[in-house]
Amino acid sequence: MKKRPYDEQIHIDGRIWGAVAAVAICAFPLLVAILFRLKPDWGVVLKGLIGVAPIFWTVGLIEVFTYIPMLGAGSSYLAFVTGNITNLKAPCAINAMENAEVKAGSKEAEIISTIAVATSSIVTILIIALGVLMIVPLTPILENPTLTPAFDNILPALFGALGVVYISRNWKLAIAPVAVMLVLFIAVPGLSGAVGMLVPVGAIIAIAVARVLYKKGKL
Repeated sequence: MKKRPYDEQIHIDGRIWGAVAAVAICAFPLLVAILFRLKPDWGVVLKGLIGVAPIFWTVGLIEVFTYIPMLGAGSSYLAFVTGNITNLKAPCAINAMENAEVKAGSKEAEIISTIAVATSSIVTILIIALGVLMIVPLTPILENPTLTPAFDNILPALFGALGVVYISRNWKLAIAPVAVMLVLFIAVPGLSGAVGMLVPVGAIIAIAVARVLYKKGKL
Protein backbone atom coordinates (compact mmCIF):
# COMPACT_ATOMS: atom_id res chain seq x y z
CA MET A 1 0.00 0.00 0.00
CA LYS A 2 1.39 3.36 -1.06
CA LYS A 3 2.08 5.72 1.81
CA ARG A 4 0.20 9.01 1.49
CA PRO A 5 1.90 12.39 1.96
CA TYR A 6 1.58 13.89 5.44
CA ASP A 7 -0.76 16.71 4.34
CA GLU A 8 -3.13 14.32 2.58
CA GLN A 9 -3.16 11.81 5.43
CA ILE A 10 -3.79 14.46 8.08
CA HIS A 11 -6.91 15.63 6.22
CA ILE A 12 -8.20 12.07 5.85
CA ASP A 13 -7.65 11.28 9.53
CA GLY A 14 -9.00 14.67 10.62
CA ARG A 15 -12.25 14.23 8.69
CA ILE A 16 -12.76 10.68 9.93
CA TRP A 17 -12.15 11.46 13.60
CA GLY A 18 -14.03 14.76 13.33
CA ALA A 19 -17.07 12.84 12.07
CA VAL A 20 -16.66 10.25 14.85
CA ALA A 21 -16.48 13.03 17.46
CA ALA A 22 -19.58 14.74 16.03
CA VAL A 23 -21.54 11.47 16.18
CA ALA A 24 -20.35 10.82 19.76
CA ILE A 25 -21.31 14.34 20.89
CA CYS A 26 -24.78 14.07 19.35
CA ALA A 27 -25.24 10.49 20.60
CA PHE A 28 -24.85 11.38 24.29
CA PRO A 29 -28.10 13.37 24.72
CA LEU A 30 -29.91 10.81 22.56
CA LEU A 31 -28.72 7.90 24.73
CA VAL A 32 -29.65 9.78 27.92
CA ALA A 33 -33.14 10.38 26.54
CA ILE A 34 -33.51 6.69 25.62
CA LEU A 35 -32.15 5.35 28.93
CA PHE A 36 -34.32 7.64 31.07
CA ARG A 37 -37.29 7.49 28.67
CA LEU A 38 -37.36 11.24 28.21
CA LYS A 39 -39.09 12.94 25.32
CA PRO A 40 -37.75 16.42 24.50
CA ASP A 41 -40.17 19.26 23.87
CA TRP A 42 -39.08 19.91 20.28
CA GLY A 43 -40.86 23.26 20.25
CA VAL A 44 -38.69 24.49 23.13
CA VAL A 45 -35.57 23.00 21.51
CA LEU A 46 -36.32 24.74 18.22
CA LYS A 47 -37.00 28.04 20.00
CA GLY A 48 -33.66 27.78 21.81
CA LEU A 49 -31.82 26.92 18.57
CA ILE A 50 -33.30 29.89 16.73
CA GLY A 51 -31.93 32.17 19.46
CA VAL A 52 -28.36 30.84 19.65
CA ALA A 53 -27.60 28.75 16.55
CA PRO A 54 -27.11 31.69 14.13
CA ILE A 55 -24.55 33.23 16.51
CA PHE A 56 -22.63 29.96 16.86
CA TRP A 57 -22.74 29.35 13.10
CA THR A 58 -21.40 32.84 12.43
CA VAL A 59 -18.66 32.57 15.06
CA GLY A 60 -17.76 29.06 13.87
CA LEU A 61 -17.42 30.23 10.26
CA ILE A 62 -15.31 33.24 11.26
CA GLU A 63 -13.07 31.10 13.50
CA VAL A 64 -12.34 28.73 10.62
CA PHE A 65 -10.90 31.56 8.52
CA THR A 66 -9.15 33.13 11.52
CA TYR A 67 -7.51 30.16 13.21
CA ILE A 68 -6.73 27.61 10.47
CA PRO A 69 -4.06 29.76 8.75
CA MET A 70 -2.60 30.40 12.21
CA LEU A 71 -2.67 26.83 13.55
CA GLY A 72 -2.35 24.61 10.48
CA ALA A 73 -4.43 21.61 9.41
CA GLY A 74 -3.53 18.97 12.02
CA SER A 75 -3.85 21.21 15.07
CA SER A 76 -7.06 22.77 13.68
CA TYR A 77 -8.78 19.38 13.52
CA LEU A 78 -7.75 18.74 17.12
CA ALA A 79 -8.62 22.24 18.35
CA PHE A 80 -12.08 22.40 16.80
CA VAL A 81 -13.02 19.02 18.31
CA THR A 82 -11.60 19.66 21.80
CA GLY A 83 -12.66 23.34 21.88
CA ASN A 84 -11.48 26.35 23.91
CA ILE A 85 -9.37 27.55 20.98
CA THR A 86 -9.12 31.22 21.95
CA ASN A 87 -8.30 30.62 25.62
CA LEU A 88 -5.93 27.65 25.35
CA LYS A 89 -5.22 26.07 21.98
CA ALA A 90 -4.20 29.15 19.96
CA PRO A 91 -1.94 30.65 22.70
CA CYS A 92 -0.24 27.25 23.21
CA ALA A 93 0.34 26.77 19.48
CA ILE A 94 1.60 30.33 18.92
CA ASN A 95 3.93 30.18 21.92
CA ALA A 96 5.31 26.79 20.82
CA MET A 97 5.98 28.04 17.28
CA GLU A 98 7.70 31.16 18.60
CA ASN A 99 9.88 29.17 21.00
CA ALA A 100 10.81 26.78 18.17
CA GLU A 101 11.49 29.80 15.92
CA VAL A 102 9.41 28.45 13.04
CA LYS A 103 7.28 30.47 10.64
CA ALA A 104 3.50 30.00 10.69
CA GLY A 105 2.36 28.11 7.59
CA SER A 106 5.58 26.11 7.22
CA LYS A 107 5.75 22.32 7.56
CA GLU A 108 7.77 22.69 10.76
CA ALA A 109 5.13 25.00 12.22
CA GLU A 110 2.41 22.51 11.26
CA ILE A 111 4.07 19.74 13.28
CA ILE A 112 4.99 21.97 16.26
CA SER A 113 1.48 23.42 16.39
CA THR A 114 -0.13 19.97 16.25
CA ILE A 115 2.03 18.70 19.12
CA ALA A 116 1.29 21.83 21.18
CA VAL A 117 -2.49 21.57 20.69
CA ALA A 118 -2.45 17.82 21.39
CA THR A 119 -0.48 18.38 24.61
CA SER A 120 -2.84 21.17 25.64
CA SER A 121 -5.84 18.90 25.01
CA ILE A 122 -4.39 16.06 27.10
CA VAL A 123 -3.48 18.39 29.97
CA THR A 124 -6.96 19.95 29.86
CA ILE A 125 -8.64 16.54 30.03
CA LEU A 126 -6.46 15.49 32.96
CA ILE A 127 -7.17 18.72 34.86
CA ILE A 128 -10.92 18.43 34.22
CA ALA A 129 -10.87 14.80 35.41
CA LEU A 130 -8.98 15.86 38.54
CA GLY A 131 -11.45 18.69 39.09
CA VAL A 132 -14.40 16.31 38.83
CA LEU A 133 -12.81 14.01 41.40
CA MET A 134 -11.92 16.87 43.77
CA ILE A 135 -15.02 19.05 43.35
CA VAL A 136 -16.73 17.82 46.54
CA PRO A 137 -13.80 18.27 48.96
CA LEU A 138 -12.82 21.59 47.32
CA THR A 139 -16.33 23.10 47.24
CA PRO A 140 -16.02 24.86 50.66
CA ILE A 141 -12.76 26.47 49.54
CA LEU A 142 -14.05 27.47 46.09
CA GLU A 143 -17.20 29.02 47.59
CA ASN A 144 -15.30 30.96 50.24
CA PRO A 145 -16.31 34.65 49.89
CA THR A 146 -12.74 35.74 50.61
CA LEU A 147 -11.49 33.99 47.45
CA THR A 148 -14.36 35.05 45.17
CA PRO A 149 -12.60 38.21 43.85
CA ALA A 150 -9.54 36.12 42.94
CA PHE A 151 -11.58 33.56 40.98
CA ASP A 152 -13.51 36.34 39.23
CA ASN A 153 -10.25 37.77 37.90
CA ILE A 154 -8.51 34.59 36.73
CA LEU A 155 -9.31 35.10 33.02
CA PRO A 156 -8.52 38.86 32.99
CA ALA A 157 -5.19 38.09 34.69
CA LEU A 158 -4.42 35.33 32.18
CA PHE A 159 -5.20 37.43 29.13
CA GLY A 160 -3.50 40.45 30.65
CA ALA A 161 -0.26 38.49 30.98
CA LEU A 162 -0.56 37.14 27.44
CA GLY A 163 -1.46 40.60 26.16
CA VAL A 164 1.65 42.21 27.65
CA VAL A 165 3.88 39.67 25.91
CA TYR A 166 2.33 39.99 22.44
CA ILE A 167 1.56 43.71 22.57
CA SER A 168 5.14 44.53 23.61
CA ARG A 169 6.45 42.60 20.61
CA ASN A 170 4.11 44.23 18.07
CA TRP A 171 2.93 47.42 19.77
CA LYS A 172 2.40 49.28 16.50
CA LEU A 173 -0.09 46.65 15.34
CA ALA A 174 -1.77 46.42 18.75
CA ILE A 175 -2.70 50.09 19.19
CA ALA A 176 -5.66 50.16 16.76
CA PRO A 177 -7.44 46.90 17.73
CA VAL A 178 -6.91 47.51 21.47
CA ALA A 179 -8.23 51.07 21.19
CA VAL A 180 -11.28 50.00 19.15
CA MET A 181 -12.13 47.15 21.55
CA LEU A 182 -11.71 49.37 24.64
CA VAL A 183 -14.05 52.02 23.21
CA LEU A 184 -16.53 49.34 22.08
CA PHE A 185 -16.71 47.55 25.43
CA ILE A 186 -16.86 50.78 27.43
CA ALA A 187 -19.64 52.15 25.20
CA VAL A 188 -21.56 48.84 25.09
CA PRO A 189 -20.84 46.83 28.29
CA GLY A 190 -23.31 44.14 27.21
CA LEU A 191 -20.84 42.99 24.56
CA SER A 192 -18.73 41.33 27.28
CA GLY A 193 -20.70 38.15 26.62
CA ALA A 194 -19.73 38.14 22.93
CA VAL A 195 -15.95 38.27 23.29
CA GLY A 196 -15.44 35.14 21.17
CA MET A 197 -17.29 36.69 18.24
CA LEU A 198 -15.27 39.91 18.47
CA VAL A 199 -11.84 38.21 18.43
CA PRO A 200 -11.94 37.82 14.61
CA VAL A 201 -13.05 41.47 14.33
CA GLY A 202 -9.94 42.51 16.25
CA ALA A 203 -7.85 40.27 13.99
CA ILE A 204 -9.28 41.93 10.86
CA ILE A 205 -8.51 45.38 12.27
CA ALA A 206 -4.93 44.30 13.08
CA ILE A 207 -4.46 42.87 9.56
CA ALA A 208 -5.77 46.07 7.95
CA VAL A 209 -3.48 48.24 10.09
CA ALA A 210 -0.52 45.94 9.35
CA ARG A 211 -1.13 46.32 5.61
CA VAL A 212 -1.26 50.11 5.85
CA LEU A 213 1.89 50.29 8.00
CA TYR A 214 3.69 47.88 5.67
CA LYS A 215 2.87 49.96 2.61
CA LYS A 216 4.16 53.05 4.41
CA GLY A 217 7.39 51.22 5.30
CA LYS A 218 6.81 51.41 9.05
CA LEU A 219 6.98 47.64 9.63
